[in-house]
Amino acid sequence: MKAINLLILSLLISFSGYSQDATADKAKAILDKVSAKTKTFTTIRSVFSFEMENQQEKINEKSVGKIWIKGEKYKLELMGVTTFCDGKLIWSYMKEDKEVNISEVDLTDDKTLNPAKVFTMYQKGFKYKFVKEVFEDTRALYVIDLIPTNFDGEFSKIRLQIDKSENTIYSMKRYGNDGNIYTIKIKNMEPNTPLDDAMFKFDKTKYPGVEVIDTRE
Repeated sequence: MKAINLLILSLLISFSGYSQDATADKAKAILDKVSAKTKTFTTIRSVFSFEMENQQEKINEKSVGKIWIKGEKYKLELMGVTTFCDGKLIWSYMKEDKEVNISEVDLTDDKTLNPAKVFTMYQKGFKYKFVKEVFEDTRALYVIDLIPTNFDGEFSKIRLQIDKSENTIYSMKRYGNDGNIYTIKIKNMEPNTPLDDAMFKFDKTKYPGVEVIDTRE
């Protein structure tokens, strides 16, 4: 799930540039527009497609997920796992195993990006460049590459597709150094929808018979 979190977990604050060439300047102008729009969102509810492929291992897995975001709180449903986070604790509920794991949010963990930041993840630690414009799924899209400044990390780049008319992220593709390519494509996004804080906590009374494993102990 860590690799998934690096994608799903948001694109909002100002961006730090490391390269001053023309492609970086154009990319920054586009990202600034995305940032300005996303800052107006108090909550986000989204449905997305997820794909993991590895050509060498002949692996191709596809799934559909849902995510609800409110500040540092989030609820994520993907691949049979429902993750709840109230900003302090994380509950990972595995329905098939009738098990939930409890852990604390680790603010020092730079490798696993909080899903609540899936729309802000390129704010630091990247060089970026404008690649091209494309037309896909009836959308005009900008393509921008994010290159991590730490070349000893788990991936070589993230490719973003940004909806030209909406100034929102349409898709993200993460190229892992292990040969795995993870792709998230936003199918639907509804901002500023009222979300109750209670939905971001695991309520054991609603899941009778579930084994609770508290990894904090």
